[in-house]
Amino acid sequence: MNIDLFLLIIVVITALAFDFTNGFHDTGNAMATSIASGALAPKVAVALSAVLNLIGAFLSTAVAATIAKGLIDSSIVSLELVFAGLVGGIVWNLMTWLLGIPSSSSHALIGGIVGATIAAVGSHGVLWKGIVSKVLVPAVIAAILAILVGAIATWLVYRITRGISEKRTEAGFRYGQWGSASLVSLAHGTNDAQKTMGVIFLALMSYGAVSKTASMPPLWVIVCCAIAMALGTYLGGWRIIRTLGKGLVEIKSPQGMAAESSSAAVILLSAHFGYALSTTQVCTGSVLGSGLGKPGGEVRWGVAGRMGVAWLVTLPLAGLVGALTYWIVHFIGGYPGAIIGFSMLVAVSAAIYIRSRKVKVDHRNVNEDWEGSLTAGLEGTEDQRPPTDVGPRVGGAPSGRLGSDDDTVSAGNI
Repeated sequence: MNIDLFLLIIVVITALAFDFTNGFHDTGNAMATSIASGALAPKVAVALSAVLNLIGAFLSTAVAATIAKGLIDSSIVSLELVFAGLVGGIVWNLMTWLLGIPSSSSHALIGGIVGATIAAVGSHGVLWKGIVSKVLVPAVIAAILAILVGAIATWLVYRITRGISEKRTEAGFRYGQWGSASLVSLAHGTNDAQKTMGVIFLALMSYGAVSKTASMPPLWVIVCCAIAMALGTYLGGWRIIRTLGKGLVEIKSPQGMAAESSSAAVILLSAHFGYALSTTQVCTGSVLGSGLGKPGGEVRWGVAGRMGVAWLVTLPLAGLVGALTYWIVHFIGGYPGAIIGFSMLVAVSAAIYIRSRKVKVDHRNVNEDWEGSLTAGLEGTEDQRPPTDVGPRVGGAPSGRLGSDDDTVSAGNI
């Protein structure tokens, strides 16, 4: 086996691993509000989301083409570069998942690839116009639009149902959430699975397995990416679900349906035009809007602020990891470089996973109340203490409930 084929195999495996992390990292986008409101049981919700993500991945390839051809100069793409970019995306996904922060998997991937490209050939290898027009501008517009649409939709829902008993309203909208949450999952599949398809498409073009003039990835790439994302989705990503469903806004069924419908509309529209936006930012914006639109609703601005910071640093920090990985793999070179680079990724991923097991979150405790003080001492048993909005460490009341939006975290807690 020659080195190029070996690198291609490593890249495909790493790309599918990224798609897997994308699945469990972003499940909260679709199902957090339905789980928080009680419209769907946690296990049922993630299973439904997995199936619909799988179906959605087959509905469009416009975003895959954007990733493959619209962000970096395809003539300078190498397998080392693609691998390094994927490492940047995976490491950022796992770190933010550990901390329970709903950051953008899309921007993590794009940042990793751009960082690796700059490390490889310099900034001239990046199509900055494509980055601005296809990534940055849509991200800002989509997030603002999601907040506005979510707020207006929520206000209208409560306005229309004014005078109807809360019990009847909650029951009716829980049924409605079955449809709206399903639509978000379908929309998520049409957008996020395409990004990994685009990366594998890049690798295949670099290897020469497909023509640089091809307009869409091979069928086997679409199938593999769809299955990897669906499997990741089924694991649930409970830490992210917890933050979106309980940490940002206290969700009721009318808010949940309004937020989910708003998210689905924005995501599907962007997928149609091939914009590689962040479904996380859209869904978080819709949830935030639902808190603003509900009369007397509460938004935890401390949690929202930490999310905003994570969004701002995703591209540069994922890019830094991608650049460092490229330098290491390229400097060592050949089979040793590829093996050491992949081994480093496995080691970092294993360390993050082991750290996450110290405080577990699953379908049993994902809906615990979000309250208490993070700065107080750790109390309660391990099984009683789900993670907070900023990390796995929990303090506060003996009941093991979560920190408020005013909590702080130090570097030593991460």
